[in-house]
Amino acid sequence: MAAASVTAGVLLPGWSASAKATDAPTVDSATKAAFQRLADAVFTDRTQSLVGDARSGRQKSHPQRTSGFTGRVRLSETQSREEGSTLDELRARKSSLARLGERYSGARTSVTLDAIRVKGPHATADVTETTTLAYEKARGAEPKTTGFRAHHVLTFQADHKGGWQLTDVGDIDDGYLAVNQVAKPSVAAPATAAAPPSATRSATTWPAPANPKNFSATGYRYNAMAAYATKYWNSYNPDYPDFSGAGAGGDCTNFVSQSLKAGGWQHVPGYTTDFHKWFGNSDIQSDSFVGVNEFSWFALSSKRVTSLANVYQMDVGDVLQLDFDRDGSKDHSMIVTKRSRQGMPYVTYHSTDTYNRSVASIVASYPSAAYYAYRT
Repeated sequence: MAAASVTAGVLLPGWSASAKATDAPTVDSATKAAFQRLADAVFTDRTQSLVGDARSGRQKSHPQRTSGFTGRVRLSETQSREEGSTLDELRARKSSLARLGERYSGARTSVTLDAIRVKGPHATADVTETTTLAYEKARGAEPKTTGFRAHHVLTFQADHKGGWQLTDVGDIDDGYLAVNQVAKPSVAAPATAAAPPSATRSATTWPAPANPKNFSATGYRYNAMAAYATKYWNSYNPDYPDFSGAGAGGDCTNFVSQSLKAGGWQHVPGYTTDFHKWFGNSDIQSDSFVGVNEFSWFALSSKRVTSLANVYQMDVGDVLQLDFDRDGSKDHSMIVTKRSRQGMPYVTYHSTDTYNRSVASIVASYPSAAYYAYRT
């Protein structure tokens, strides 16, 4: 676990501005460790709220870990209420998933502390959360687990007693697509292009009408697409740029394009801004290779994809896109890496880095979003 060095001379509880700079206290190792433990408790509580009893399907009796922080580092009263509301929403999501036949029998969350910044009575901690959930009663070739890696920033406020209170939990990744997140994503501004084709929205009702995929019709290697996505879901391929950083716009479509390319999609060279073109490598990428809307425009206009009537018709190598607030500008891209015998597709994606998440979980988390499913 690594932590950034703390700037000397910062104001901390119990230290006045008149003190000598050399006497300025710092956030010591014990406080850093407490920050990390509280972050771990917050995200563990969120994850465990999704876990049911394997025998009854009811909520397991998990003690709330954040309630144990009452000393020098703890939740503020406002944040405590926020976390309570978040857990209630996640428990409701668990019930929605159960009605779709999906339950989690167990989970594991760990949090590492990446950096700390202190300015006066304020401190921010960057942390990385790694979470794995076990699917209950997974059968045959169905995935046994789903998981993700997410990056968060926690804001702490010093109190008059010399302690620290957690006042805000934010998310660094583009989009709020981790299984245990509930915040509404920010929406990117609509992209512009000349006469782009319009995608057809897909229904989210379960079960879906049959629409089996012909795996030999196109000559593409769909299992190679899934294998690539599985290999690089949290270990980015150095042969391509990484757009996951803050302000970079997100790596989701770049990742999907790489996976499709690994399965046989060929470059269509030309101007980067022409949505009829599609290409990407370490040096240059077309807008359609990395942009959510531009990818849709290229894929439809080139007839490399067709729209599916229902998201649950997707199979390995198919692509799912979301428009969170239904404003017509799509916000996120994912690729299907598994499909169960019961007809449940599982998607893998970047930003937030996630593998084998069921489409039922996506729909239950974002019931008001617009969905676009593409047969590749």
